[in-house]
Formats: sequence, C-alpha cells, structure tokens
Amino acid sequence: MTATFQTQIELDARGVAWLDGTKVKVLEVVLDKVAHGWSPEEIHFQHPHLSLTQIHAALTYYYENQAVLDAEIERSVTESMDLARQVADPGLRQRLNDQKSAI
Repeated sequence: MTATFQTQIELDARGVAWLDGTKVKVLEVVLDKVAHGWSPEEIHFQHPHLSLTQIHAALTYYYENQAVLDAEIERSVTESMDLARQVADPGLRQRLNDQKSAI
C-alpha cells in the first residue's frame, strides 16, 4: 500500500514559501507564532480563512527550514529598523517636505 500526501506549501520563483491556494506566506503564519506566541488554534481563530492543516503545514515547513527562515526574519527586522531610522531623520523629512512643496 502506498500513501500519498498533498503538500500545502508552494515555492514561488524567488523561493518564497506560500500556503498553497492562498495569498499567505508561510512567514506570516510563523510570525504569528513567534511574535505573539499563538497556538495553531489561536492562529486559526485570528485567520479563519486558513485551515488548521494549512497552519500546521506552515509551522512544519518553518521547523524543517528554521535556520533559513530565522535569517530571513532577522534580515526583514533589520531592514525595517533601518527604514524607520531614515524616516525619523529630521533632515530627510525636511528634504521630502521640500520636494513635496515643489510639486
């Protein structure tokens, strides 16, 4: 007897993991778990359009690829913090306002 399993994860051309048939990245589900400490059931409550099967698939994919995905999360956090510092720069804010006024 042969068992067949359907994966719930698809990789796009850039190697980004998505929940199959949705517009939800695996990292979005993972961040709910990591940032909020939510259980799969709580993630499902917060995102009822996702099945528990999809949520567990996303978490399984994360645990199987944790080092790579943790590096991606860290990179995204660093980029976000850099952008926040740039926007907080009063000189940049003034230059943007000056350009906006010139339009």
